[in-house]
Amino acid sequence: MSEPPLLAVRDLDAFYGDFQALFGLSMEVAAGEAVAVIGANGAGKSTLLKSIAGLLRARPDAITFNGARIGGMPAHAVAAQGIALVPEGRGLFASLSVEENLLIGGQLKRPGPWNLQRVYELFPVLGERRHLASTALSGGQQQMVAISRGLMSNPKLLLCDEISLGLAPIVVRDIYARLPAILGQGISLLLVEQDVVQALKTTQRVYCLQEGRVALAGAAKDLTREAIAAAYFGV
Repeated sequence: MSEPPLLAVRDLDAFYGDFQALFGLSMEVAAGEAVAVIGANGAGKSTLLKSIAGLLRARPDAITFNGARIGGMPAHAVAAQGIALVPEGRGLFASLSVEENLLIGGQLKRPGPWNLQRVYELFPVLGERRHLASTALSGGQQQMVAISRGLMSNPKLLLCDEISLGLAPIVVRDIYARLPAILGQGISLLLVEQDVVQALKTTQRVYCLQEGRVALAGAAKDLTREAIAAAYFGV
């Protein structure tokens, strides 16, 4: 018998007021797996992550994590379960230093391998600039802080929302080059990404969303460009 998934989303609907953004969406992430969610702007990718992270309401049974129902839990309770969100736009505290931003991520004191020393080994530039205000860093370095803050909570599942957005290609490659070291610590990854090529390189499985529904799902190595394009654009 196969192991149950670490994360299971079943028939998830999501709303912003009267506007429905997700329609009966189902997907899952296995323990130790990296999964990508791709799709055009407005497809529902960020809404999915917000629902999982407890930032949007969901039915209790619509989302299960590590065997427990977490749908509708407040965000702080979801984080305590072992889910960390790296939000689109990074969401750093502008008035705090790099290190202070990281220490906020560690306040849950969950056991695990990630601490300041390990984070600075992963991204040495953050150690060099740990006393600077987060606003003094480049966009790529701020993204490194956002990822590291998530790691400081020692999550079982890391949710990453558009980590390449607005960054130069060389910076994106540098950040993505560190992901194997993160996955090597047993963390599962759910990656929302508009850079389809980068997403396919990094993950084992892919879900393509179109207008709040799963239009295509499969192993990254098996999906053709034609199938992805058709699902992405709804043609």
